[in-house]
Amino acid sequence: MPSEPAPISNAARHALQQELADLHTERRTVAATLQNSDSVVGDRADEADELQRANDLRHIDERISEITTRLHEADAAGPPSTSRVGVGSTVTVRFTDSTVETIHIGETPLAPDQMLVTADSPLGRALLGRHAGDTVSYETPEGQATAVVVSLGESPDRSG
Repeated sequence: MPSEPAPISNAARHALQQELADLHTERRTVAATLQNSDSVVGDRADEADELQRANDLRHIDERISEITTRLHEADAAGPPSTSRVGVGSTVTVRFTDSTVETIHIGETPLAPDQMLVTADSPLGRALLGRHAGDTVSYETPEGQATAVVVSLGESPDRSG
Protein backbone atom coordinates (compact mmCIF):
# COMPACT_ATOMS: atom_id res chain seq x y z
CA MET A 1 0.00 0.00 0.00
CA PRO A 2 1.66 3.25 -1.08
CA SER A 3 1.76 5.95 1.55
CA GLU A 4 -0.21 9.10 0.91
CA PRO A 5 1.63 12.42 0.63
CA ALA A 6 1.81 14.10 4.02
CA PRO A 7 1.16 17.80 4.50
CA ILE A 8 3.73 20.04 6.15
CA SER A 9 3.40 23.09 8.33
CA ASN A 10 4.10 26.57 6.98
CA ALA A 11 7.22 26.74 9.16
CA ALA A 12 8.53 23.45 7.75
CA ARG A 13 7.73 24.57 4.19
CA HIS A 14 9.62 27.81 4.76
CA ALA A 15 12.61 25.93 6.20
CA LEU A 16 12.68 23.54 3.22
CA GLN A 17 12.41 26.41 0.75
CA GLN A 18 15.28 28.22 2.49
CA GLU A 19 17.41 25.06 2.51
CA LEU A 20 16.66 24.58 -1.19
CA ALA A 21 17.74 28.14 -2.00
CA ASP A 22 20.94 27.66 0.03
CA LEU A 23 21.67 24.36 -1.74
CA HIS A 24 21.25 25.96 -5.17
CA THR A 25 23.76 28.66 -4.16
CA GLU A 26 26.18 26.04 -2.81
CA ARG A 27 25.75 23.95 -5.96
CA ARG A 28 26.67 26.90 -8.20
CA THR A 29 29.79 27.50 -6.10
CA VAL A 30 30.92 23.86 -6.18
CA ALA A 31 30.09 23.46 -9.88
CA ALA A 32 32.16 26.56 -10.69
CA THR A 33 35.22 25.01 -9.03
CA LEU A 34 34.78 21.87 -11.12
CA GLN A 35 34.48 23.85 -14.36
CA ASN A 36 37.67 25.76 -13.55
CA SER A 37 39.64 22.64 -12.71
CA ASP A 38 40.12 21.57 -16.36
CA SER A 39 43.19 23.73 -16.63
CA VAL A 40 44.76 22.35 -13.44
CA VAL A 41 47.43 19.77 -13.99
CA GLY A 42 48.43 18.45 -10.63
CA ASP A 43 49.28 15.55 -8.44
CA ARG A 44 47.14 12.97 -6.69
CA ALA A 45 46.08 15.49 -4.04
CA ASP A 46 44.57 17.63 -6.80
CA GLU A 47 42.81 14.58 -8.21
CA ALA A 48 41.48 13.68 -4.75
CA ASP A 49 40.23 17.22 -4.27
CA GLU A 50 38.50 17.07 -7.64
CA LEU A 51 36.84 13.77 -6.73
CA GLN A 52 35.71 15.21 -3.39
CA ARG A 53 34.12 18.22 -5.09
CA ALA A 54 32.35 15.92 -7.56
CA ASN A 55 31.10 13.82 -4.64
CA ASP A 56 29.93 16.97 -2.83
CA LEU A 57 28.05 18.02 -5.97
CA ARG A 58 26.34 14.62 -6.15
CA HIS A 59 25.23 14.89 -2.50
CA ILE A 60 23.91 18.42 -3.06
CA ASP A 61 21.97 17.25 -6.12
CA GLU A 62 20.47 14.35 -4.15
CA ARG A 63 19.33 16.67 -1.35
CA ILE A 64 17.88 19.16 -3.87
CA SER A 65 15.92 16.29 -5.41
CA GLU A 66 14.66 15.10 -1.98
CA ILE A 67 13.48 18.57 -0.99
CA THR A 68 11.85 19.26 -4.35
CA THR A 69 10.00 15.93 -4.18
CA ARG A 70 8.88 16.59 -0.59
CA LEU A 71 7.57 20.06 -1.47
CA HIS A 72 5.62 18.63 -4.43
CA GLU A 73 4.17 15.90 -2.19
CA ALA A 74 3.14 18.51 0.38
CA ASP A 75 1.43 20.53 -2.34
CA ALA A 76 -0.50 17.43 -3.39
CA ALA A 77 -1.48 16.68 0.22
CA GLY A 78 -2.85 20.13 0.91
CA PRO A 79 -2.88 21.83 4.30
CA PRO A 80 -2.53 19.85 7.55
CA SER A 81 -5.77 18.53 9.03
CA THR A 82 -7.37 20.49 11.83
CA SER A 83 -9.42 17.51 13.01
CA ARG A 84 -6.77 14.78 13.37
CA VAL A 85 -3.08 15.01 14.28
CA GLY A 86 -0.72 14.23 11.41
CA VAL A 87 2.63 15.28 10.02
CA GLY A 88 2.47 19.03 9.57
CA SER A 89 -0.07 19.56 12.34
CA THR A 90 0.19 22.25 14.97
CA VAL A 91 -1.04 20.72 18.24
CA THR A 92 -1.62 22.25 21.64
CA VAL A 93 -1.11 19.72 24.45
CA ARG A 94 -1.49 19.84 28.23
CA PHE A 95 1.03 17.79 30.16
CA THR A 96 0.43 16.21 33.58
CA ASP A 97 2.25 19.08 35.32
CA SER A 98 -0.47 21.40 33.84
CA THR A 99 1.89 23.09 31.39
CA VAL A 100 0.34 23.77 28.01
CA GLU A 101 2.53 23.88 24.91
CA THR A 102 1.86 24.29 21.22
CA ILE A 103 4.06 21.98 19.16
CA HIS A 104 4.53 21.21 15.48
CA ILE A 105 4.61 17.62 14.24
CA GLY A 106 7.34 17.28 11.62
CA GLU A 107 9.16 14.57 9.74
CA THR A 108 12.66 15.64 10.63
CA PRO A 109 14.19 18.49 12.59
CA LEU A 110 14.61 21.10 9.86
CA ALA A 111 15.11 24.47 11.42
CA PRO A 112 15.85 25.80 14.87
CA ASP A 113 12.22 25.25 15.88
CA GLN A 114 12.11 24.68 19.64
CA MET A 115 8.55 23.40 19.41
CA LEU A 116 9.14 20.79 16.68
CA VAL A 117 8.34 17.21 17.64
CA THR A 118 9.28 14.65 15.02
CA ALA A 119 6.64 12.14 13.98
CA ASP A 120 8.93 9.26 14.92
CA SER A 121 9.60 10.49 18.48
CA PRO A 122 7.67 8.87 21.34
CA LEU A 123 5.41 11.90 21.78
CA GLY A 124 5.00 12.35 18.03
CA ARG A 125 4.03 8.69 17.51
CA ALA A 126 1.53 8.92 20.40
CA LEU A 127 -0.10 12.05 18.93
CA LEU A 128 -0.47 10.85 15.32
CA GLY A 129 -4.09 10.16 14.44
CA ARG A 130 -5.45 11.69 17.66
CA HIS A 131 -8.19 14.30 18.04
CA ALA A 132 -8.78 17.21 20.40
CA GLY A 133 -9.69 15.85 23.83
CA ASP A 134 -7.74 12.60 23.43
CA THR A 135 -5.25 11.56 26.11
CA VAL A 136 -1.99 10.02 24.89
CA SER A 137 0.66 7.98 26.70
CA TYR A 138 4.29 7.88 25.66
CA GLU A 139 7.70 6.87 27.01
CA THR A 140 10.23 9.38 28.32
CA PRO A 141 13.67 8.76 29.82
CA GLU A 142 11.96 9.16 33.22
CA GLY A 143 9.23 6.62 32.38
CA GLN A 144 5.64 6.67 31.16
CA ALA A 145 4.06 10.10 30.61
CA THR A 146 0.67 11.34 29.47
CA ALA A 147 -0.66 14.44 27.76
CA VAL A 148 -4.05 15.67 26.58
CA VAL A 149 -4.61 17.04 23.08
CA VAL A 150 -6.17 20.45 23.77
CA SER A 151 -6.58 21.59 20.17
CA LEU A 152 -5.27 21.37 16.63
CA GLY A 153 -4.29 24.38 14.58
CA GLU A 154 -2.98 27.60 16.07
CA SER A 155 -2.52 27.94 19.81
CA PRO A 156 -5.88 28.64 21.48
CA ASP A 157 -4.38 31.49 23.53
CA ARG A 158 -3.13 33.44 20.48
CA SER A 159 -4.95 36.71 20.36
CA GLY A 160 -3.60 38.39 17.23
